[in-house]
Amino acid sequence: MHDSVLLSFLQLASSTLPVGAYSYSEGLETWVEQGKITDETSLGGWLRDSLRLGSIRLDGAVLIRGWEAMEQQDNQRLRYWNRWLLATRETEELRQQTVQMGRSLSLLLQTLEPDLAPVVQDLGPEWSYPLVFAIAAHHWQISPADALLAYLQTWVSNLIAAGVKLIPLGQTTGQKLLFELHPHIRAIADKILALEDDNLYSCNWGFALSCMAHETQYTRLFRS
Repeated sequence: MHDSVLLSFLQLASSTLPVGAYSYSEGLETWVEQGKITDETSLGGWLRDSLRLGSIRLDGAVLIRGWEAMEQQDNQRLRYWNRWLLATRETEELRQQTVQMGRSLSLLLQTLEPDLAPVVQDLGPEWSYPLVFAIAAHHWQISPADALLAYLQTWVSNLIAAGVKLIPLGQTTGQKLLFELHPHIRAIADKILALEDDNLYSCNWGFALSCMAHETQYTRLFRS
């Protein structure tokens, strides 16, 4: 990468990106309260299964398609995949999460890159986070493969940070788990890059149930 691209890449992948990712646990808080995730091993297993079968695969696949639509200057395709991804959200909180994070990133992106405002605004009243992430990555000349790795890495990092608080785990243990997941993230990214449109699916019923239970959890630290 050229220095300017690398710096943009690091900014987009930063945990300090002001999109509110830190406020979501995506059902993890339910599993911790129910005693199903209690340590580094069970958290790692949950993350591996989520990467392999969960909706994060759809996020990644749509991110790639959004990048390609930007390359082709195809706003209609961007709108299609934005609506498609929003329709896959099983619970109200999950939909609100991707829309809130998408809106936050879109506002930031329009501030940093005013020329992108028409493209972002053309998506409609609701923005899915992976599509806006793709728009930013393409504009900053970040390759689709690198953008996908960054997206998966930040997703895993956020949930490990949630696990560190909830279980709780030590910070070093969290970083050790993240490091151990690197080969798994790379392998999943390769599979996502090869996905055809007809093979976009997730096995998410347990995840959806945990998110639904979280909506009515008596005490909670996270929004979902």
